[in-house]
Amino acid sequence: MSDTINSLEDLAALGSPEVQVVEVVIREPEIDAQGRAYSTGKRKNAIARVWVKRGTGKITINGKDQEQYFARPVLRMVINQPMNVCNRATEYDVVATAKGGGLSGQAGAVRHGIATALTRFEPGLRPVLKPFGYLTRDSRVVERKKYGKAKARKSFQFSKR
Repeated sequence: MSDTINSLEDLAALGSPEVQVVEVVIREPEIDAQGRAYSTGKRKNAIARVWVKRGTGKITINGKDQEQYFARPVLRMVINQPMNVCNRATEYDVVATAKGGGLSGQAGAVRHGIATALTRFEPGLRPVLKPFGYLTRDSRVVERKKYGKAKARKSFQFSKR
């Protein structure tokens, strides 16, 4: 590149570059015959199958109301986060089955499932949920115990004598 551009006339003499057209993929809603969107959520060792449909905002987990299944308010707050961020808390009913792990992992799995099911029901919500990390599976799991150690990393007490 021995040509140097010193003025606007030099730039105009080069001509206009070719314009590339980029196609934007618009996602279609993935809704079944019953008017529901399905998704699977995972967290630790818990797996949640989640169905989202139009309704009044009722959340049911394993046949129980959310207040019965998740007694701790923090866990109920966790599963309601995606709906609150989208301002859709009273527009959708959620039916979920959660198994494996503990209550905290199940709450995280239900949250992940609700968020992905919402994006399948209403693809325009994806840019709203993505920055909060609700669409990303939290891959942190318990580290395994190693031989010669008390736990995963903790050693037995050292004795000099």
